[in-house]
Amino acid sequence: MAEGIRKRHSRGCSARAGGRCNCKAGWEASFYVAREDRRVTKTFRRKDEAKSWRAEAKRAADRGTLRTPARDARTLAGGLRQFIAGMEAGTIRPKGRERYKPNTIRSYERALRVHIAPTGAGGIKVADVRRRDLQALADELLGGLSIGTVSNVLNPIQAFYRRAIDRDELTYNPSERIDLPNGGSKRPKRIASPTEAAVLLAALDLEDRPAWATAFYAGLRRGELQALRVRDIDLQSNLITVERGWDQVEGVIEPKSRAGRRSVPLLAILRDYLIEHLRRAGRSGDDLVFGRSLREAFYASTVDGRAKRAWTAANKREREAAERERREPELLVPISLHLCRHTFASLMIDAGANPKAIQEFMGHSKIQTTFDVYGHLLPGSRDEVRERMNAYLQRNGEPLSA
Repeated sequence: MAEGIRKRHSRGCSARAGGRCNCKAGWEASFYVAREDRRVTKTFRRKDEAKSWRAEAKRAADRGTLRTPARDARTLAGGLRQFIAGMEAGTIRPKGRERYKPNTIRSYERALRVHIAPTGAGGIKVADVRRRDLQALADELLGGLSIGTVSNVLNPIQAFYRRAIDRDELTYNPSERIDLPNGGSKRPKRIASPTEAAVLLAALDLEDRPAWATAFYAGLRRGELQALRVRDIDLQSNLITVERGWDQVEGVIEPKSRAGRRSVPLLAILRDYLIEHLRRAGRSGDDLVFGRSLREAFYASTVDGRAKRAWTAANKREREAAERERREPELLVPISLHLCRHTFASLMIDAGANPKAIQEFMGHSKIQTTFDVYGHLLPGSRDEVRERMNAYLQRNGEPLSA
């Protein structure tokens, strides 16, 4: 293997025990810069990329034109504090987006204050942090926190180092491939069928039905429902325009991403709910559609709580009726306001919408997100593909083999 080029292996790779490599950890290129008395290291996905970079970097070093990242004297905790301050000021933003969401900033700040700064890892200089340091931090946290919480604690560290690498401020990312338990397979999204959605809505108080119907039949996120204005509903064109979200502390905020700014078709079933609601509420223009006042958004916990109480009462009545009629009760299964949007995606899939349309109407910034979340619902299993192809060939007169 070329000098200064080495294959990297993940913690679970068989090569670490003398076996054949079964990981995709990539390649590392490095060389010594005598005038700076330091070794420069950078990682790549492919070997040819590592070799090319090393050759070009060595030539630049020999000419005295190589620019290497300056040694960062900040501690990890100090670097994260500046990083979060930049997020708040808007000078540091997520890749491809305008600003970080306020709740993300609060989450990062809390992770730093409670879980990172008080530890040994928080006191290590940014450029000296190694993967083993962050793995030790993760292992320590796993002793008392859930997997999801530990993953959230690592998020600001990972965002900090990704940005530093992207801007050539560092050449080594210690936050990659931290080993966390996978926690088992992810729980499937809660999706109500069209019939179930109708029954759940019918059990709610009259004043709560329109907001829940908008979640079920337009797929708006909770914050988007809270920030929705009357003028965002176009009854002439049958469209709902999503232009903003709502944060519990900041109030009105920009959508989650550029894709979050979108127009959603206003279905006939939802149109009826909204027309009646707007007539009854007497709201117009910039008034909030579902606000507890014209300018104050509803409290999500309050709306969720009222729904749960309504469904609990409905289930109690159903149990009593089933007992009188000597049958099994047909009970309602509660759902959160935010999870209702997955029902909208399911309805689009059942209606034959293509993945690109689903991505647009759900406000996903990447179509891969649509496939990751709803891929199991999309048509395309091996049996279904085979049946469709057989039917197609039969319609077009092609002979089929036995």
